[in-house]
Amino acid sequence: MTLAEYFAANRYQGKWQIGDRVGGKWNKIPFVGSVGNDSVVNETIGPQVSIHLDLPIMYKGKVYNYIHVKPDEIKSRHKILDVT
Repeated sequence: MTLAEYFAANRYQGKWQIGDRVGGKWNKIPFVGSVGNDSVVNETIGPQVSIHLDLPIMYKGKVYNYIHVKPDEIKSRHKILDVT
């Protein structure tokens, strides 16, 4: 088994692609943004998605332009337009 085969079989496979439009709630604050990365950086935390926000969020006196959330806490904002 090569390293590529091992990691393909045993590592987290991201659900989101770079640039996907997503939305959800972070600390009970609604947000909309674009996916930056979907990966596992820390095994104790698990998979996380970095989101580059369209509008900054102020939370506890700090302004956030990007956030990290769990992959199942966000939803796609992509809508297919029917132009017929």
